Amino acid sequence: MEKRFEVWIYNEGEPPITHGGPESSIYAIEGHFISEIEDEKNPLRARRPDEAHVFFLPISIVNIVKYIYRRDMIDYWGPQRRLGADYVDVIASKYPYWNRSEGADHFIVSCHDWAPYLSGANPQLYKNSICVICNANMSEGFERGKDVTLPEVNVKGRRLPRHHTINRPPTERTILAFFAGGSHGYLRELLLRHWQGKDREVVVYEYLPRGLNYDEFMSSTKYCLCPSGYEVASPRIVESITSGCVPVIISVNYSLPFSDVLDWSKFSVQIPVEKIPEIKTILQGISGRRYEVLRARVAQVRRHFELNRPAKRLDVIHMVLHSIWLRRLNLRLPY
Repeated sequence: MEKRFEVWIYNEGEPPITHGGPESSIYAIEGHFISEIEDEKNPLRARRPDEAHVFFLPISIVNIVKYIYRRDMIDYWGPQRRLGADYVDVIASKYPYWNRSEGADHFIVSCHDWAPYLSGANPQLYKNSICVICNANMSEGFERGKDVTLPEVNVKGRRLPRHHTINRPPTERTILAFFAGGSHGYLRELLLRHWQGKDREVVVYEYLPRGLNYDEFMSSTKYCLCPSGYEVASPRIVESITSGCVPVIISVNYSLPFSDVLDWSKFSVQIPVEKIPEIKTILQGISGRRYEVLRARVAQVRRHFELNRPAKRLDVIHMVLHSIWLRRLNLRLPY
């Protein structure tokens, strides 16, 4: 991929709606990806469109929502959806590349929950293009093999997440399982109902009390609970892995990141929603030897979920581009 893959970025549009995005908060990966791919020093950036393998539409759905959406709007969705559709229309009328593939060799990147719906303003964009999104919900049209799951990385302020050093042995990981987060969605409601304040080994908070340190909990825990919220994605998956904590995935219809090349059963635990009351029994049933294997493999995959600027080989941005490359390899165009 590194020697052959070339990405053309359309120049049309102006910030903040295009050519920019958030670089902090839970949506930060969207802005960092756009900024990184548009960097003139990026070796994968095509110099001519006819040399490109894929074409990037640098639209920021987070910024569309931020600058266009208002709660009192009469036409709730229309203006936001039209912006994306109009951008595609401009590209299609100016260049031959969209029309020759019906958008199949084009991609967008977004971490906003509304990405599936807003991208649907153009039927070809939603159906044919590669949607690189955090909200990889297969019940909302996300297609494995065509679309790409974008890991959700929470960047607090302007500083990139600190990459933890995984050096705490199991003897110092005294908490069996940990979660702290708002009661967003029915999965978390179930988790909080069954476990909040009820067990010393399965430590669950709706909001972490003042004076307690979130990173310290993550680094002192064997298994970090990663339930979906209102949408399927959760930054806790990345936080868990970078903390050396085995992620426990609790979700429905979520397509896990980089599943083309990573076998999640080798470094995580997946618990069905109906077995939330059995979390402690399930985790205690994992042998010490098996836990050590899972923990060692978390250490092996950690670099694939780290956000670096500039991007580094095999980090999260590089892995997302690799996933796009795999989709392009599977695409046969009529030319």
